[in-house]
Amino acid sequence: MTAHSLNIKLHSGVYVAVSGPNLETRAEYRFLKTIGADVVGMSTVPEVLVANHIGLPCAAISVITDECDPDNLKPVAIEDIIATASKAELHLTRLFMETIRNFNS
Repeated sequence: MTAHSLNIKLHSGVYVAVSGPNLETRAEYRFLKTIGADVVGMSTVPEVLVANHIGLPCAAISVITDECDPDNLKPVAIEDIIATASKAELHLTRLFMETIRNFNS
């Protein structure tokens, strides 16, 4: 509800984790989409696994920084990925601050 009140659009879907650091090939994107992936990433899952192992409840939010469309795959520059993540920072900061504020209420 917090994201809605802040007018921040969130999506849900299937996150597939891969080891990195690397960007996936067209064939890998096709395979991952075939097995049900909506998005692909290198982070989040290892952290959630560790939290689970120590009994720490957690939730995860990921920022999607590039399109993973195997039929329209374009070269990706790391600078573009960083710029996209930077744009999301303001929204994430607002979302986390409001969520924390709600926990304290």
